[in-house]
Amino acid sequence: MSKHTASRESEVSLAELRGDCARMAPHWAVPAKSAPARVEPALIHGVTVPPASARLIDAMSEYGD
Repeated sequence: MSKHTASRESEVSLAELRGDCARMAPHWAVPAKSAPARVEPALIHGVTVPPASARLIDAMSEYGD
């Protein structure tokens, strides 16, 4: 049995945590989203897929059909 006692920080209620997050949210800057540049399929080469991964992906159609 552990003799460690919980600190006040571990006793914070969910409501207190949500309140803290709400007060901090205005300070967080959200970067603008930018779409990644499209790569032409002809430029993609040298991609190898391990046989185990290929079998896994191949078997997934059984679940989606």
